[in-house]
Amino acid sequence: VLGFKQAQTMAFAIDEINRNPNLLPNVTLGYSVYDNCLQLAIGFRGALLLTSGQEDQVILHEPCEGTPPVLGIVGDDASSHSIAISTILGLYRMPMVSYFSTCSCLSDRQKFPSFFRTIPSDAFQILKHFGWTWAGLLISDDDYGLHAAQSFQSDLNPADGGCLAYLEVLSWGDDPAELRRIVNVIKKSTARVVIAFVHESHMIDLMEEVELASWTSAAVLQTPHLMPYLGGTLGIAIRRGEIPGLREFLVCKNNISPFFWEYTFKCRFAPPPSGWVEAGGTICTGQEDLETVQTEFLDILNLRPEYNVYKAVYALAYALHELLQCEPGRGPFSGNSCGDLQRLEPWQIVYYLEKVNFTTSFGDEVSFDENGDVLPIYDILNWQWLPDGGFKVQNVGEVKKSPPHSVCSESCPPGTRRARKKGEPECCFDCILCSEGKISNKTDSTECISCPEDFWSSPQRDLCVPKKIDFLSYHEPLGICLTATSLLGTFTCAVVLFIFIHHRQTPIVRANNSELSFQLLVSLKLCFLCSLLFIGRPRLWTCQLRHAAFGISFVLCVSCILVKTMVVLAVFKASKPGGGASLKWFGAVQQRGTVFTLTCIQAAICTAWLVSASPVPHKNTQYHNDKIVYECVVGSTIGFAVLLGYIGLLALLSFLLAFLARNLPDNFNEAKLITFSMLIFCAVWVAFVPAYISSPGKYADAVEVFAILASSFGLLLALFGPKCYIILLRPERNTKKAIMGHNLA
Repeated sequence: VLGFKQAQTMAFAIDEINRNPNLLPNVTLGYSVYDNCLQLAIGFRGALLLTSGQEDQVILHEPCEGTPPVLGIVGDDASSHSIAISTILGLYRMPMVSYFSTCSCLSDRQKFPSFFRTIPSDAFQILKHFGWTWAGLLISDDDYGLHAAQSFQSDLNPADGGCLAYLEVLSWGDDPAELRRIVNVIKKSTARVVIAFVHESHMIDLMEEVELASWTSAAVLQTPHLMPYLGGTLGIAIRRGEIPGLREFLVCKNNISPFFWEYTFKCRFAPPPSGWVEAGGTICTGQEDLETVQTEFLDILNLRPEYNVYKAVYALAYALHELLQCEPGRGPFSGNSCGDLQRLEPWQIVYYLEKVNFTTSFGDEVSFDENGDVLPIYDILNWQWLPDGGFKVQNVGEVKKSPPHSVCSESCPPGTRRARKKGEPECCFDCILCSEGKISNKTDSTECISCPEDFWSSPQRDLCVPKKIDFLSYHEPLGICLTATSLLGTFTCAVVLFIFIHHRQTPIVRANNSELSFQLLVSLKLCFLCSLLFIGRPRLWTCQLRHAAFGISFVLCVSCILVKTMVVLAVFKASKPGGGASLKWFGAVQQRGTVFTLTCIQAAICTAWLVSASPVPHKNTQYHNDKIVYECVVGSTIGFAVLLGYIGLLALLSFLLAFLARNLPDNFNEAKLITFSMLIFCAVWVAFVPAYISSPGKYADAVEVFAILASSFGLLLALFGPKCYIILLRPERNTKKAIMGHNLA
């Protein structure tokens, strides 16, 4: 019954995997089940049939028939069988995952390179754990028992203070005299510990005479006539698990085996054996209800070997899943190749089995070490008498390979510091995350250290990382937009200059002081270009040149506008009686000299500023903790203020003069346009001052570039837009007759 239950558990696991859309999608697993009938030869034959691919042919789909690739073999349960079978399977690197073979000899990867198991190895050092140095050993007469004898004799080395009191081998024949002799050896020995690596049938015969039981959870030992010897005993059993949905599967699928059905309900399917009905036997109908009989088949509260079967199937499935997830060209095999389901090689599954790692629905992590063994986990059981005369086996704990962990407080990882809990011992503390800008790079640090000025703490506070560098870059959206606008303004100036040069003999160009107009367009082009010095990583030469170029370019521009305004007033005054003398102060030479002189004053201011307190690049860490803002400090605030003040003074003077001349009766005078343009210019730079002061880091540079571009476009469009409109779109108004006619009117 138990063997059939384990086979059904395997079927349930495969059915569950096939219904899981996240595990092996588009792949359907199948299985073949072989009953070894407790005979090595039969199990050996089944394994060889699977390995050689000579088992019965099956039809998969209509266009596809043949034998599917064998993913692996689950089993065998007995260590002696697994030793023999895996020795042969290892030659083909066919993976074999056992659910109940515990012999530590199977951990030898030289002899068993493709053997894995989901049950812990017997190599768990229970003798050394409890300090037992004097013990007796009982073994079965097979490979498993003989290897156990060698292993325990090694563990109880006399050089380490340990000795084996006796070693008795239990033969497989029915020999009561031999059993009595062995029992007498146990009773006469002074060893208080008996270690048994024997089959259940041997233990049944011995339990009636032996006072101390072995560590096992076999149901056959939990019988009333044995409890006088087992009551109060602590046992160590393999890990019990829970498999949700298994019971429902067992109830629904039980009728697949007539033999199981006949065994459970003590009936026979038709036609029954001769004399069966006459002897009072019943006929099986197939409608019997498993819920009405008491059978271990439906006991899901004590799943131990079945749970190991469940884990073994899932281990093979996860190994295949990882194999199929391999990306071509990035695989682990020769030439970075991957495995192929159509040409699946057993050794490829072995490779992925060695790396498999998953967690069952019961919460147990499954992975294999370098020997193909899982992490040893054992349940601690206690046989208890009940008041009503019954008994139960109570799970009272578990034992893992790692020693018990008992600390008041866990170690503080890097990135934290220890802070002692108030009123508690020194070993009790809290782990406090280091504050920003500080780190701890070792476990259990008592304090955090500050990062250097140009570094900042990582998010985990375990490493100082360089601070990000922040400045107005050509690669960020804001820098790209400002650069594009600057280049657009420069190109527009060049186009307007070309138009004016091409039409320099036309009345409207000649009447508006063409020479100053050309100088004004050149200066506006310089204004647009100087804005590019404010974009990019600040360097010494760009910091020194940016404000000087900006100041000189704008003074040149405003000087040209101021002189043009003064010329307009002089021309109007000269048109009145006795005012002709005023024009001698505003000839071509005087105009050039005035512009040159006013520009030289600004150049002198810039030179004095650069010599006394030059602007320099500066790493500012005050704006952001995790950033270094690269900026140009002005050096001397007074020098910067004088530079802006001088530009403002010329602009204000130009505005006042243009405002006074705005209503002069002359079609050639552009006082109104100058008034409007200077109004825009002054408004932009008045708004610039508070915005610049309140903007941090790169945004201060962006504000200054925006002010330069806005004021430059304002001057360009206000002064030259109407003229270009007449030249290009209204040429009939660009004649001397039209202009003179307007004047006469």
